[in-house]
Amino acid sequence: MTSLHDSVTISVNGRTHEVRAYHDAPLLYLLRNDLDFKGSRFGCGTGNCGACTVMVDGHAVQSCTTPLWSVAGKEIWTIEGLAADPVGALVREAFLEEQAAQCGYCINGIIVSVTALLKCTALPGQSEISEALNRHLCRCGTHVRILRAVQRAIRLVEGSART
Repeated sequence: MTSLHDSVTISVNGRTHEVRAYHDAPLLYLLRNDLDFKGSRFGCGTGNCGACTVMVDGHAVQSCTTPLWSVAGKEIWTIEGLAADPVGALVREAFLEEQAAQCGYCINGIIVSVTALLKCTALPGQSEISEALNRHLCRCGTHVRILRAVQRAIRLVEGSART
């Protein structure tokens, strides 16, 4: 049986939020419905498409399968907060420069995953990039532009680290 907590405190994009929610409610529902972070999208609902990807303590996770109880006391970042993050801002710039989005439905989750990757691995190889993108589906077929954007983001992050 699911029980309603009086309140849960979570940190999203550097701000603390106190919400009332079911203990095992998916994080995605709270982000979209209660906190109005619409950039994390509902796709498959089973953690297989990547549209709902957010960062939790620096790691990319699918928020549609992440229960609220598991993120208490952790730092959550959505696509909306990445503009304030130095690495996230460079990744966003790279994706814009390469025009990597077509319909845009998947791209927010992909940008979050690439940001998480570059925050953990300065110069990822092809296997790390493939692993980071493994749980993302793009139906528009912009895969080549997405990969070019990832390579550009790597160069931008590397260049900013030198300055």
